[in-house]
Amino acid sequence: MTDTAHKPAHAENTLVRKSSGSFRVATELEPENGRKRYRLGKVADFPEGHHEVVVVGTRQIGVFNIKGRLYALPNICPHQTGPVCEAKLLTGSLTADERSDFKPQWIYDKEVVVCPWHGLEYHVPTGQCLAYEHIKIRRYRVETAGDDIVLRL
Repeated sequence: MTDTAHKPAHAENTLVRKSSGSFRVATELEPENGRKRYRLGKVADFPEGHHEVVVVGTRQIGVFNIKGRLYALPNICPHQTGPVCEAKLLTGSLTADERSDFKPQWIYDKEVVVCPWHGLEYHVPTGQCLAYEHIKIRRYRVETAGDDIVLRL
């Protein structure tokens, strides 16, 4: 038996993928202040409410336009390395606490990405896992430069 016989079916859909598949591929730009920079695409490529995975060097980065602001997260869930940024849509979350007298309230509307493997929810603007306060996804600096979207590493 080979090692691949014991791999779960989803093992090929993680950060270790070698091809870009249907993902957009970023263009490396000249470094600035010792930091690598990449052109992810045009502003028009990422309209409000849109998100997609972009290959940046050897990384896969999820780029999100939430309410007109751009965010970038690695496409890897800290839970079990699932492709978190490949979720089909963004949602919100339901909460109930003392502040609301334990009445359910909808929060973070269209700001939450749900890992397709096991359902962990992450607040995209902060990278915070909603189920476990000790889990947080790193965020990358993304900005516009003219008509381009640029990521800094």
